[in-house]
Amino acid sequence: MRNLIFSLILAALFLCSCGSNARKSMVTAEKAYQGVSNYCHSEYDWSIAEDNPSIMGIEMGEETDSAYQVVFRSYTGALVYFYVDKTSGSTRMVESVPALGVENDAGTINLFDYLEK
Repeated sequence: MRNLIFSLILAALFLCSCGSNARKSMVTAEKAYQGVSNYCHSEYDWSIAEDNPSIMGIEMGEETDSAYQVVFRSYTGALVYFYVDKTSGSTRMVESVPALGVENDAGTINLFDYLEK
């Protein structure tokens, strides 16, 4: 009887811990890319690139222990760097115009808002 109670308690703890961490541990490089791609396709005008798709694009950047970098390149030459936190999905955006030497914080998004459920 004592073993049964102990087993039930362990099972309950396991199920509770899995549910609270499942969303956090799910950020992969592929999901970071897909979420940023979905965001960029919903927020930026891609019609300009219909005739020449190479003038705009999204690519993976550097990866650290805690974040993925995804880079959006606009037809204007501007870049938007997305820093996706691997554990939370919180994504910080930084806009850069290399030709002018300008870089600005552009806010944050939740990556999970742009992934299909």
